Amino acid sequence: MSAFVMPSLGADMEAGVLVEQLIAPGDPVQRGDVIGAVETQKGVIEIEVFESGTLAEWLVPLGTKVPVGTPLAMIDTGAQDVPDPDEPDIPDPEEPTELPEEPPTELPDPEQPFPDDPIPEDLPYDDPGPSEPMPEIPPFDPGMRLRITPAARRLAAQSGVDPRALSLPLGRAITRADILGLAPTSKPPPQFDMRAAIAAAMSRSKREIPHYYLSHMVDLTAAEGFVSALNKDRAPQDRVLLGAVVARAVAHALRKFPEFNGHYDGSFVPSQAVHLGMAINIRGGGLVAPALFDAADKPLDALMRDMADLVERVRAGRFRARELSDATITLTSLGDRGVDELLGVIYPPQVAIVGMGTPRLHPMIHDGQVAARLAARLTLAADHRVSDGHRGALFLRAIDKHLQKPDTP
Repeated sequence: MSAFVMPSLGADMEAGVLVEQLIAPGDPVQRGDVIGAVETQKGVIEIEVFESGTLAEWLVPLGTKVPVGTPLAMIDTGAQDVPDPDEPDIPDPEEPTELPEEPPTELPDPEQPFPDDPIPEDLPYDDPGPSEPMPEIPPFDPGMRLRITPAARRLAAQSGVDPRALSLPLGRAITRADILGLAPTSKPPPQFDMRAAIAAAMSRSKREIPHYYLSHMVDLTAAEGFVSALNKDRAPQDRVLLGAVVARAVAHALRKFPEFNGHYDGSFVPSQAVHLGMAINIRGGGLVAPALFDAADKPLDALMRDMADLVERVRAGRFRARELSDATITLTSLGDRGVDELLGVIYPPQVAIVGMGTPRLHPMIHDGQVAARLAARLTLAADHRVSDGHRGALFLRAIDKHLQKPDTP
């Protein structure tokens, strides 16, 4: 028997609210299964189990905010019994959140299950409830029994959709994923206190990490030509973007510069794998950087597919806990925004972030002649506790070298 605990989804997270229980006690689970969802300042995030076995019981009621590390459920792994862990220190919820036994004549105020909690001064966590007043939810048919999780109820209200339109097996509760499927084109939900979460993480970064910065102009003409030739006979859905080539170049360069790939927690711990965090804008505001796992080991087409999938899921609000917590370095790009340079802020506990400005034509020396070349400014912000400008410069040059030979596997 082992405890499944509230995960840490970033340096800025101290607590979270359990808003969905997708697996019932007694049901089997496999490593990697999504068994629930927690609400943080970055939104509702699916949580995966890391062991196979049977879910014995949930320890935390829905709608309860608990600190990181609090046991949420017990997983029976079939291993030799060990003493049960101590009872989790769970703050009493101020409002009951269990699903009603009888059909309600109207839904409760969606803000009630998430009352404001007193926040310690040293705890940069605000109640993740919406910053805007919640819309009214139409009353349900008194004759209809509706089982719906708090997260799904909130999303339905925010999206303006009627969950009664769903047809589900008798007895199964409506989840947030069901509501997302019901309203794929609805307006995105209001952002949870994303700006406060970003501010807390970046303040910690600037307070604790001695940054240094480097900048290097890189010729992208060869990479652009490689992408054009590769996509020439491909269907649109199979085409590769220049961003995937840049991501692969960064991941491959890290093989020789491991001091930029890992986490710092009292001391630096390099990562054997490159889990490349991709900075992605969220519709309606905010930014997250979930990981592309094992980016250095994947073929370019697989990396492109994973990038596309990650962007689609992030913008639909369906990214997973491990994707937020396990990134080992971040890549951020200005894309087509028309700005030349980006000086990033390291996301702790990572120790480096690579930035790229908008590619555009620049006059450059090529084969002894001044020529118009597609180029962009590559930047590095790195942690002086782990590396220095000499190694940082070599790292940027290594990325440049890979971009000049993009057809190298």
